[in-house]
Amino acid sequence: MRRVGVFRSRYKRDSSSVTVPTGNNSGIIIGSIIIAIFVILAIFADAFTAITGNNPYDEHPEYLDFNSVPTGFGGINFQHWFGLTPLRGLDIFAIVAHGARVSLGIGVASTIISLFLGIVIGMIAGYFSGFADALLSRTMDVFFGFPFLIFAIALSAVVPQDFPRPLLLILVLGFFGWPSIARLVRAQTLTLKSRNFAVASRVMGAGTWHVLREQIMPNMMPLLLVNVTFLIPGRIGAEAALSFLGVGMNPPSPSWGRAIAEAVQWVLVDPWYLLFPGTALFLLTFGFNLVGDGLASALQPRAKKAATA
Repeated sequence: MRRVGVFRSRYKRDSSSVTVPTGNNSGIIIGSIIIAIFVILAIFADAFTAITGNNPYDEHPEYLDFNSVPTGFGGINFQHWFGLTPLRGLDIFAIVAHGARVSLGIGVASTIISLFLGIVIGMIAGYFSGFADALLSRTMDVFFGFPFLIFAIALSAVVPQDFPRPLLLILVLGFFGWPSIARLVRAQTLTLKSRNFAVASRVMGAGTWHVLREQIMPNMMPLLLVNVTFLIPGRIGAEAALSFLGVGMNPPSPSWGRAIAEAVQWVLVDPWYLLFPGTALFLLTFGFNLVGDGLASALQPRAKKAATA
């Protein structure tokens, strides 16, 4: 055990090669700023909407004309920063702010579930190989070929309406999102378990858990970090798509996807309703993609160096 501790200390000194290098990281900075703005908006949604005295549920028919369309430029004024929705006169800023909380919460929580399942299943398949690898790999193939959208629509009809819809979306998106992570982790585990530091650790008496936790897992963390920055916007987009189709968040809960679906019907007479929820969805996913691309570009020189070493 003492020898393993010596090797562990040496490994920690060598692990500095997997840190993110400095350089041209403007994409990471811009993307992080965009994400931070939406995170702050989601956390303090109640406080922001309280400034104007609005919430996503109160109707303001006094600002609608006889065609149920907001007066002026979509009803934008000092009290309603993004205007009002047609027909009911709901505050769009409140919908965007509270919808950010829903989208980010579902996106992050479902990604955590997918990440946990993918890491566990991928490391088991890659490290033990043999029957376990064959069984888990075929399971991944089944999930990849499974019609997720049809299943989600069918599930929404079966699950009782009183079941918390955010929890249902988190479980469904998280459960069906692990195969891509598991395949990535499996490939990395197959490579890393044959590297000199992992072989030396096993020779010196380290157990399976020690090798997985101290040798393999830290070396795939940068790649997983990049992958997560692409998974979260994918989950956010999936939640918006399901809400757009009417099988996501139930009214009156604020949702960007459902707001976009309703705005499409009014786009010719009130394009402002579509502009703000659509822009919010675009900017948030764009921010995550900027961070992911920046991290991938920053880590690429290190990956090439490690491959040639």
